[in-house]
Amino acid sequence: MSNPSFPEHQLSRESQESPIQSKSHSVPLKLVVLELSEMSKDQDLECFLKDVDEISDILQGLNSEDASSQEKAILRADQKLDDLKKEGDDKGIRTKTNRTLFNISCSSTLPSTSEMNQDSFIAVLEKDANERAENRRQNKTLANALKDLGNEAFAKGDYETAIQHYSEGIEKLKDMQVLYTNRAQAYIKLEKYENALSDCEWALKCDKRFVKAYVHMGKAHLGMKNYEEARKCYKKITDIDFTKEKLEKGYLDQVDLQEKKDIQEQKALQDLEAGVEDAVLIAQLLTKRSKTEQSPLYYSGGIQFLVRAIKDCTAQTLFRTSNGFSIIGDNCIINRILISKQADTVEADLCLSILFLWEVICIGNEQNQHVLISHPNVNSQILALLTSDVPEIQNRTLDFINVYSTTEKGRHLLLKHFNPSRLFESLTRCVTLKDVRASAAMEILDSLTKEETLRSYFRTNFSSEILPSFTSLLKNRSLALVYVKECIAIMGHLTEDAVIRRHIAGSLEFWDSCLLILDECNSPVLGGGNRDILAVILGLMFNLLLEANSEIKERGVDISRRCLFLLSSKDGVILTRSVGILSRVLPQCNAAVELSVQEGIVKKLIKLLKVGGKKTSLYAIKVLAVCTKEDTQARREVFKHDKNFGTLVNLLRSKDEITVGNTALCLGNCFDLPGAALALLQSDILKLLLTHAGGNSSRLSVQQNAAIALGKLCSAEPRYMTQLRELHGIEILNACMKYIK
Repeated sequence: MSNPSFPEHQLSRESQESPIQSKSHSVPLKLVVLELSEMSKDQDLECFLKDVDEISDILQGLNSEDASSQEKAILRADQKLDDLKKEGDDKGIRTKTNRTLFNISCSSTLPSTSEMNQDSFIAVLEKDANERAENRRQNKTLANALKDLGNEAFAKGDYETAIQHYSEGIEKLKDMQVLYTNRAQAYIKLEKYENALSDCEWALKCDKRFVKAYVHMGKAHLGMKNYEEARKCYKKITDIDFTKEKLEKGYLDQVDLQEKKDIQEQKALQDLEAGVEDAVLIAQLLTKRSKTEQSPLYYSGGIQFLVRAIKDCTAQTLFRTSNGFSIIGDNCIINRILISKQADTVEADLCLSILFLWEVICIGNEQNQHVLISHPNVNSQILALLTSDVPEIQNRTLDFINVYSTTEKGRHLLLKHFNPSRLFESLTRCVTLKDVRASAAMEILDSLTKEETLRSYFRTNFSSEILPSFTSLLKNRSLALVYVKECIAIMGHLTEDAVIRRHIAGSLEFWDSCLLILDECNSPVLGGGNRDILAVILGLMFNLLLEANSEIKERGVDISRRCLFLLSSKDGVILTRSVGILSRVLPQCNAAVELSVQEGIVKKLIKLLKVGGKKTSLYAIKVLAVCTKEDTQARREVFKHDKNFGTLVNLLRSKDEITVGNTALCLGNCFDLPGAALALLQSDILKLLLTHAGGNSSRLSVQQNAAIALGKLCSAEPRYMTQLRELHGIEILNACMKYIK
């Protein structure tokens, strides 16, 4: 009897481990053998997998201990045999039937006749399943190895070899969907889009939610200019995984860009074939400019004519399709002049003409922007022009870069094709110049620093390559006030990234530059606009103080001294940010706490808490909690300046839990003073603390601080215990005592 040919991965655990027990009656069984290993390579994979599942279910029924399940399985086997007999000629599937009546009560010894008992049948089946499981493991190992070989060939650009390896892998394991999508990607590189589509369809038959299959299917349709079909494929991405919205948008943008490009090129070709004057002129001018070894004046004059001829999108496109970028960019004379810092009048005119041409052909044309900036010579040319000794060339270069920086896609192109560190270094140098170049450079810097891509790039080298330039700008006394403000704002954008913020907060030199700006803003000698600069520098410092490090501790006293001075400000923004900075500095620096208490901070804070807004009060009570925890004098002054703790008790009613928690901490610190607890005897302090300690607050820290204050209150004044019993709060107090140190 030949071994059945079932795929091992479809056999259930029960069918392999639970042989039928002997019974005293006979059960007719029909052994169905499908020689699936010989199925046609062109047979639909989905039908194949469906057949395997169905046969696995039949086997499980035959193996069941339940007689009813066995009978149902026998009927299904009969039906399957009939179906296969009808379809066998078309599908190439051969079936064999061994109709045998098994007497389960007979000996388990395998007879030499056609009869076989059930135990022997199951043993054969299990042996076959184990063999197939081992074969699949081996095939999977081989398929993965072939996939790796294909990936290596793909990375080297050897797409034909990659396809060969992927195909061999598929022969080993037909349901490994990644092999299909990898091969589809190789087919796309060879522009065999129909083959790629077919592979993606096979991958989806293996897994209908395989995102990569839809991605490559979209690319294949895009290569065939089936734009709507490409969009349908890409829109499947978020149907499967809603978190990949950004990925989907990127692919859809590619479709829009390619479709727009094709429309533009068709229109340009039509104008050229129709003999439209400007179109013909552009082609002629480019042909003349293709001559090599001409004088700079020859190229400069022709380019100026070319600029005047480019009036619309069609002309921009015709420049691209007529090989204009290579004609200009690959010219050795033009390239030599563009990368030279020093230039005579004629060479300077050529540089200006080139820059003006680039600007004209790129404004509003994303495809031209991409082609130009991707040209191998442009990167070095732009950086050289940006550092030119000729002011007008620098200015025109900044105007050209601004064409890119004003759009999201343009900024991505800049950051992709330029070294961000070199670009930033050149731009910061322009900021120090006392003319329009400074404004243009600052505008570009501001746009670029808002990009996540840039912040990701700077995470590893910010301290060494970027921070020194910005620190130097902040210390530059000749820099216009407006640029100081914008420079600080740019640093604010960068501190949104935690890694970059850590770099900046760890620089003593940068902290010193901030302190210098604070001193100058507080000086009456400084001209107008100091309030705006003061506000932004305080905001930057507040953000940096999210970090905790030795540098902040080292400068804690200096920072606190400047902020204490600003507590007398009548400007709400300045006042709030100053208190906010103190709330983050004092917990890191005990010397700053001592200085602040000596400078009378407690009285100022009590006043702020009486009249201040929500955010100011939030920062002020935190400062007060820190001071009263570390300094006995601060506790005395709270008791002195907040009569009967009226202001603090009122803060316990706040809806802000952080404010409540810090207020409870501050009160708990003050209850150590003689008479402090007695002063509150007529208030509802105990009820308020009991409410917060009893779990009314969602923050555990609020409950802990309220519990500590409650325990200290009852310890300091025994009469509170009577009130506590009346409020049935003894159990809560006992539960809270574990929080008291």
